[in-house]
Amino acid sequence: MPDVAQKLSLDNLPDLLTVKEVASIFRVSILTIKRWGKRGKLVPLRINSRGDRRYKKEAVLWLLGIEQKTA
Repeated sequence: MPDVAQKLSLDNLPDLLTVKEVASIFRVSILTIKRWGKRGKLVPLRINSRGDRRYKKEAVLWLLGIEQKTA
């Protein structure tokens, strides 16, 4: 996981984050992030035919207690 953590910073997050990226930000396991989705704490978007999980940047920042800057 260190590779993902080094590339990500809160200033340059992409609009949609992978499970691995979100787990790295919160410093929890991937399984924890998936459990949060089942409990409604951090609901993922499902993309493509496989149903891969992606998480909105705004939702992640909100859970962190960070307000998104508005221009």
